[in-house]
Amino acid sequence: MAEYKKIIIKAGIGGWGGPLVVDPKPGRDVIASITGGGIHPVAQKIADLTGGIAKDGFRGGVPFDKIACAVIDCGGTARIGVYPMKKVPTVDIYPTKPSGPLFRFITEEFLVTGVKVQDLESNK
Repeated sequence: MAEYKKIIIKAGIGGWGGPLVVDPKPGRDVIASITGGGIHPVAQKIADLTGGIAKDGFRGGVPFDKIACAVIDCGGTARIGVYPMKKVPTVDIYPTKPSGPLFRFITEEFLVTGVKVQDLESNK
C-alpha cells in the first residue's frame, strides 16, 4: 500500500491563488500532467513529494475522481477553469489570473498559478 503525504503549494512569483492542499488518498492519487504531452517536472515533483502517481493526462486521460492534483499550462481560458470547476486541486505553471468563460468556478482553494519546481522545494 502506498504511503501518501499531504503538501501545501503556494503561488509562485507573479502567480495567484492558494495555498493549495494536495492530499492523495487510495483511489484518488493521480498527479495528472495536462501540459501538452509527457510528465511535466512540476507534476513529477508533486508526485515524488506526496507519494502520488504522475500520469500524462493527454495519453488516455484520467477520470476527474481519480485526480489528486492536476498540473496545467493554461494561459487563461479552458483548463484553468475545468479542473477547479470539478473541485480538482489545480497547479498552473503559468502565472495567470482567473479569466475566461469558467471564471466563476475558479477559487483560491482549487487553483494556484506561477508554480515552478523550485517553489515546491521551498514549500516542503
